[in-house]
Amino acid sequence: MFLRLLLILSLVLSALGLGVLGYQLLSPAPAPLTASVTVAPPAPPAMVALVVAARPLLAGTLLKDEDFATRQVATADAPEGYVAPGDDSRIELRGALLRRYLDPNTPLRRADVLRAREHGFLAAVLRPGMRAISVGVDVVTGAAGLIWPGDQVDLILTQELAAADAPLSRRVIGETVLTDVRVIAVDQQFTRGANPDDVAAGRIARTVTLEVDAEQAERVAVANRLGRIALTVRAIDRLEAELVSTGASVFGGDVSPALTGSAISGGVRMRLIQGDERRDVTFR
Repeated sequence: MFLRLLLILSLVLSALGLGVLGYQLLSPAPAPLTASVTVAPPAPPAMVALVVAARPLLAGTLLKDEDFATRQVATADAPEGYVAPGDDSRIELRGALLRRYLDPNTPLRRADVLRAREHGFLAAVLRPGMRAISVGVDVVTGAAGLIWPGDQVDLILTQELAAADAPLSRRVIGETVLTDVRVIAVDQQFTRGANPDDVAAGRIARTVTLEVDAEQAERVAVANRLGRIALTVRAIDRLEAELVSTGASVFGGDVSPALTGSAISGGVRMRLIQGDERRDVTFR
């Protein structure tokens, strides 16, 4: 009896073992365990600030502060020779001449500008066929230092003749030598407000450089020798008729009627020349 039970138990255990083995063989293999890896996001690209055009700028523009803006770009996209923003850059670029056309937001490179006092700057500022000539001014003849580059001016020559050459009423003469001439520089400033320290210190300009043609340059050179030159600033809005000068001379007697009185001038004098004899005749 005991042997029979032992045999039955052995058969049951064998069946269970075969069942477990068959389940393991028939069941799918478990997926291998993988380690969890966290991927970090890519680092943002390095950025750099540079000076760009604030608006469309034509070649030949004399740059001003309002022509600049600041833009952030990736360091890899920054052009070679770019200009970094800052007070030093603005001082360096203020009044510089732009060599090429720039669209808005176009980076400004150092090779794009010609700075004041660099070789060829004055020649680059002039329009084709024009010349540059300077005249000396003071606080009176230079409009109290309020003339700026870009202004349009007239040149007035005043001269005084010798007493033997003209009566008192016609000794002092005023004439408009040139009209509607462009100022390209005041002292060494080529743009309006290029050196605000001079304005703050109340410094008065000593020279004004004008843009003229060849014939006008000769007239200015002669006028400098004849007498005193004064500059008058033209209004921005002006009539076309004002652009043409009458060319008439203004004498002292035209300004002060008292100079034409006989008590002062002693009448009208004429010089008579007969051979080697010369004499003055007064008509009262």
